[in-house]
Amino acid sequence: MLFYILLFLGIVSLWWHWRARDRMKVTNLTGKYIFITGCDTGFGNMAAKIFDKKGFRVFASCLTETGAKELKAVTSKQLQTVLLDVRDSDSVKKVAAWVKAEVQSEGLWGLVNNAGITGPSAPTDWLDIEHFREPIEVNLIGLINVTINMLPLIKKAKGRIVNVSSVGGCLAFSGGGYFPSKFGVEGFNDSLRRDMKAFGVKVSCIQPGLFKTALSNPAKIMKEKEVIWNKLSPDIKKQYGDEYFQKDAAKKQKLSKICLNKDISPVVQCMEHALTSLHPHAHYVVGQDAKLFWNPLSRMPAVIQDFLLLRNRAELAVSHAK
Repeated sequence: MLFYILLFLGIVSLWWHWRARDRMKVTNLTGKYIFITGCDTGFGNMAAKIFDKKGFRVFASCLTETGAKELKAVTSKQLQTVLLDVRDSDSVKKVAAWVKAEVQSEGLWGLVNNAGITGPSAPTDWLDIEHFREPIEVNLIGLINVTINMLPLIKKAKGRIVNVSSVGGCLAFSGGGYFPSKFGVEGFNDSLRRDMKAFGVKVSCIQPGLFKTALSNPAKIMKEKEVIWNKLSPDIKKQYGDEYFQKDAAKKQKLSKICLNKDISPVVQCMEHALTSLHPHAHYVVGQDAKLFWNPLSRMPAVIQDFLLLRNRAELAVSHAK
């Protein structure tokens, strides 16, 4: 009996120590520089506003002039916006040079790689290489390029890098370029974290579940998928069946409603913890769907993953499996 009491007290003590350690913050961060990509809408937009209010000197990159103007209109004079398409290598280099001139010898405390797109989500045999190319160019190659160009400034400040991945970087539950791009982000993040440890730079990865943002708009996703369906060859349509598109869409929409997280602030809270904690996490799993379903499922045997995920797909007109 005494053994179990001591074991219980030991577990409680470790948990309390971990909680106390998790709440320890870096001091004197007011006025530090941070650079955030993808600030037109969603996570990046909210992060730019919140970090601006908290006293950081924010460089918020936007893809569009409209996004930049709208963000600038509701933030302090200290926040600066800049137009950036992470697919454009010359633009990335120019923006990095501009940031270097702004931060000078202080360096860059934080880099938040948030810019991303979903791209078409559909069975692989519906797609061509261009459907894969854009998500990989934005979500992976663009993220790596921005990081490489900002890295000297981060190392100078012994700062933080926060990469926004997805629970889809651990479990691919649909076809398309989004999931390969996020698996790539996970690999890059882990190697970068180990490479930068010797320089005092801490690297974190955020893995959100399904959140209500412009990227997860179900109407937009289904419209993209319908365009692809309408261009399919008669042979592929015959394999899947005329009713496949509508039936599969109904199943996907039902799952989306169950999993959708409407409040996006927890993702930004994880960004803040990664930037300000003395002991940031290597990975942040965010969203009830991610914590309770997607993340646990990603750790299960493939036979269980396949069974559960295939239940969310419509059946083909004629099964070709043997």
